[in-house]
This record gives sequence, C-alpha cells and structure tokens, in this order.
Amino acid sequence: MSSPAAVKVIGAFDSPFSHRAEAALRLKGVPYELILEDLRNKSELLLTHNPVHKKVPVLLHGDRAVCESLLIVEYVDEAFDGPALLPADPHERAMARFWSRFLDDKCSKPFWLAMWTDGEAQKGYMKEIKESFALLEAQLEGKRFFGGDTIGLVDIAACGFAHWLGVCEEVSGVILVTDDEFPRLRRWAVEYVSDEKIRACLPDRAVLLEHFSAKKEMFMAMAKSMLPK
Repeated sequence: MSSPAAVKVIGAFDSPFSHRAEAALRLKGVPYELILEDLRNKSELLLTHNPVHKKVPVLLHGDRAVCESLLIVEYVDEAFDGPALLPADPHERAMARFWSRFLDDKCSKPFWLAMWTDGEAQKGYMKEIKESFALLEAQLEGKRFFGGDTIGLVDIAACGFAHWLGVCEEVSGVILVTDDEFPRLRRWAVEYVSDEKIRACLPDRAVLLEHFSAKKEMFMAMAKSMLPK
C-alpha cells in the first residue's frame, strides 16, 4: 500500500467523471485536495499531467499522475487501504470492469444524444439508451448496488445516472427513466446519492441545474455536431 504522499484531484465541479475520482477517494477514506479546473482556459497543471487527452479528472499522488476516471478508481482501490471497490473474486472483478466499460462505451453517447437532440434522430437514440438501461436494470435484480450491498466500481461508473440524470431531464424536458419503466435503477440512484460519503462530493443540485440551464444551447449544438453526417 502507498505511503502518505499528498493526494490531489484536478477536476471540474459539474463533471460526473471528476466525481468518480472523488467518490473513490472518499469511500477509501483518503484525504485529498480538489483543484477545480476552468476547462475554457486549461491550466498548465492539467496540460502537464494529462498532455494526451487534456481532460479532467487527473489524480496526483505525490509525483505520480493518473488519468482517466475509471483507471483512477482502480488505482485508488489498489494504492490505499480501506473498503474494496472491486471484488476479490477474479470473475466478479472482470464483470465489474465489463459493466463499467459498458457504461462509457455503450451508454454515454446515446444518453447525450437522446437528451439534447430532437426528431427522428432523438427517437433512435432514446431507443438505444433505454435498451442499455434495461440491461442495467437486470443487473440490479435482488441487489442494493451493482456489486451487492456496498458501493463499488460499477456504481461509481454509473454516477451520472444517479445525480446528473434528473438535472439533465429537467433542463432538456426529456424524461428517460421513470419508476414504472426502471424501478430498480431509480431506487439505486436514490441509494447512491443518499450515501454519506458520496453525498459529500456531489455538486449542489440547484447550482448544477442553473449551470446546465445556462449551457443548454451549447449542449444542443454539441449534440448536433455528434450526429452522423
């Protein structure tokens, strides 16, 4: 396990990816300093430590830097003492990694396009993201969290569908998840944001709502640019 070197997170207050890094550290009980980044004017600190993607989050642990949110969660789990974020069983560990990648590879883009586009394109992406939500719903059968009774890698990976989803729905007017259609996913979201350690590193909902409302036109333009030509 690691020596007590300084731990810092370069992040953005409105980013679910930044939240992943903070959530992992808080669940492990690791003190850290949060450095909020202005993504419109990226700092030398960010560009130095993530010169490839130039994105948040970046974990700084002493003189080491770790980029990419899911890799950060795994690094934190392995580098620090505290409750395990990944299962010990090799197969269960592999499945946790599978579903965490599923969330980024299969859910992020259709979710964004379903939320911020319109017309026939939106209908197709709504169908796609709801099919993915149905797969996640099935994973929660008989379980409080994706990995069982405690928050783990997949829950952290899915954080955007806990705290950020409702804000996006309110701003866009598009409802993707209801109690009738995805009751387990809705219950899971409440459980996740109610956890004391998780709640401590979630952005204030009212502030997030105001922030996203101000960016609605930008989000719609971004989504339009992502559509196939």
